[in-house]
Amino acid sequence: MAWIDTHCHLDAPEFGGADAADAVRRAAREAGVAHCVIPAVEAANWDTVRTLAQRWGDSYCLGIHPLYVPQATEVDLQALAAQLRLHRDDPCLVAVGEIGLDFFVPGLCTPPMREKQEFFYRTQLQLAATAGLPVVLHVRRSADRLLKFLRETRSPAGWTGIAHAFNGSLVQAHAFIDLGFKLGFGGALTFERALQLRHLAQTLPLEALVLETDAPDIPPHWLYTTAQARKDGVPQGRNTPAEIPRIAQVLAQLRGMELAELRAAVWRNAQTALPKLAALL
Repeated sequence: MAWIDTHCHLDAPEFGGADAADAVRRAAREAGVAHCVIPAVEAANWDTVRTLAQRWGDSYCLGIHPLYVPQATEVDLQALAAQLRLHRDDPCLVAVGEIGLDFFVPGLCTPPMREKQEFFYRTQLQLAATAGLPVVLHVRRSADRLLKFLRETRSPAGWTGIAHAFNGSLVQAHAFIDLGFKLGFGGALTFERALQLRHLAQTLPLEALVLETDAPDIPPHWLYTTAQARKDGVPQGRNTPAEIPRIAQVLAQLRGMELAELRAAVWRNAQTALPKLAALL
């Protein structure tokens, strides 16, 4: 049974470089993960995500993550525009991302930094619309502002993409869905105390959902170690794309459905969100 991880950072330093990333990817394939979508976070890792994706027949996204906006400049936006033009015929380039807004980190919430984040987000939306590409969105305490700028920035063919690691309200969920987005669910839904998120995972339309790990971040509960335990020397379990099948089992149980039915649905949904995936699968 094959799965798609629609959001994993295989180039992250936690994976220890290209050779170690290959081992992680190989283990995921052996676990049934047929495809990974690897989003970029800054100009410095654009070449890396492209190389990793092409090596494994996976896909990648190019963009500037809001956590990297403080050190980014308008030159990076110009470089992104150039990269999107240069690689527009690359079948592995499937979206602009990871882009968005983060109003959780205190340093990003000052008025100047909020304005800079919004400028980078709006500009990258415009670049995606020009390139005819979907967007992969970082949504952290920022759903309403993300939606505002999506409505103001028209994509000629209409928006598609993924609201990654979605954890907003039911109203916000439906607003993203109405605009053409799928919602990414991963390790966070495996925690029993995540009541609102699990309710969304249970009740939202099946055609609105995709699966992701955000590896190495957002580990599922079976890998999670508390801060006190880590202080006492207990290591955090490493989240990888190989966790997708087990996360899927939790989602299938929450929805009271067969795992095979869920797999078929999220497989279709990923291709709807990121249409260039179809040629790679």
